[in-house]
Amino acid sequence: MASSFYRLARRSLPSTAAAAATVTAAVALTLPEGYERRECHDDSPRARGSLAAIGPGAGRSVLPSPLSILSPRWNASAALCEAPPPRPSDISPAYKPSDPAEPVADQPPAEITGSDGKTVRLKEGIAFGAPHLTPLDPQYHGLFPRRQLWRPRLEYPLWDSDWDDRRPPPIPKTDEGEGVDASTQMTEAQRERRIRKEGVTRHIILIRHGQYDETHKEDSKRLLTPLGRRQAELTGKRLGKLIRGVGREFGPCRVKVVRVSDLARAKETADIIYDNMDLDDFSGEIVDRAEPDPLLNEGRPCHHIPGGKARSSVVERTDEHHPRIEQAFRKYFFRAQPPLLSSDEDGESIISSSTPTEEAGQQQLKPDPQHEFEVIVCHANVIRYFFCRALQLPPEAWLRLCTFNCSMTYFTIRPTGTVSCRMLGDIGHLPYDLCTFSMHPGFNW
Repeated sequence: MASSFYRLARRSLPSTAAAAATVTAAVALTLPEGYERRECHDDSPRARGSLAAIGPGAGRSVLPSPLSILSPRWNASAALCEAPPPRPSDISPAYKPSDPAEPVADQPPAEITGSDGKTVRLKEGIAFGAPHLTPLDPQYHGLFPRRQLWRPRLEYPLWDSDWDDRRPPPIPKTDEGEGVDASTQMTEAQRERRIRKEGVTRHIILIRHGQYDETHKEDSKRLLTPLGRRQAELTGKRLGKLIRGVGREFGPCRVKVVRVSDLARAKETADIIYDNMDLDDFSGEIVDRAEPDPLLNEGRPCHHIPGGKARSSVVERTDEHHPRIEQAFRKYFFRAQPPLLSSDEDGESIISSSTPTEEAGQQQLKPDPQHEFEVIVCHANVIRYFFCRALQLPPEAWLRLCTFNCSMTYFTIRPTGTVSCRMLGDIGHLPYDLCTFSMHPGFNW
């Protein structure tokens, strides 16, 4: 209705003064009950001075300013106005402790041991399903139980710098200002810079298994198709080049271990990848093969949005699978142990153990000791959930992502705890005739 009025006004109004009067009158007459007129405070030239029709919910419409209504370049959808504070009746009920009668999902353990053997105690407020609600508001927008909604420790989009519970403890401040650690004679800022410079960056490469036969229900029979085996072979060759390096500008990468879930398709993929790395004559560090880990098995990590109302069976499956997959994330995603720091006589902090350097004229390429890689062969849902959790994005967005068979998703975790994704579902090593998402070949699906 508003757009029709604009077209009419643009043809018929004789002056900007008349336009101003007509627009003001139109807004006053046509706003539905419960709406109010507000000025738009957007700084964009087209939005400045506009009138916003703000409703009791999220809906709103933006009307152009009287001075811009005659301009043919006006685009009403380009101006955005800040909504007013919600009325008391619009605010959702506050979160309260759970009712004893409410079913509660199993939680990840209070303590968890990482793949490096270190055990950390998890902080409160990060577990799936906590805090809970009373039955007064048990559903999240009518989609699934609100107790199954992921609740971050910090509100989005703030970054939780202690997401893995491994950040060094803070150095207390003094009345004079920044505190100084007695053992290293460093302030917290100095320690952070030293860790960033001297610490180890962890590189995690997640690989989805190759295409497999989905016609069987028994896991032992869900083996790779011939196409899936070829996908795994090419993936192994790509990783072999990464391990050996291709020159001084792209030197060798120190891959320490290949991990895998406990499902047949992933184990078969990992075996083929390892055999095709061509490491028989490799003189560098041995790449270990870890025992299969059931924590990495496929499952439903959490609910997904968009999505319809979850059936009771889906709710039960989410309760069953989420704690396991979350435990797998916390087991394998964490920053490296900070370097051991000491202080010399001048108060300048130094690294306690020296790092090897390449001798002049030495021909053999050596990996950078400050970078460690590990490969994890697992499953699409797990990888997509890890992606959201690692980047501290809402995990309920996991189904918006797509990872093809034998694709590579690659993260770096800096010694200070910052996380970056360098690749998501990368299939650059596969020709087009080997690109599949499960049983879907190519991209036209």
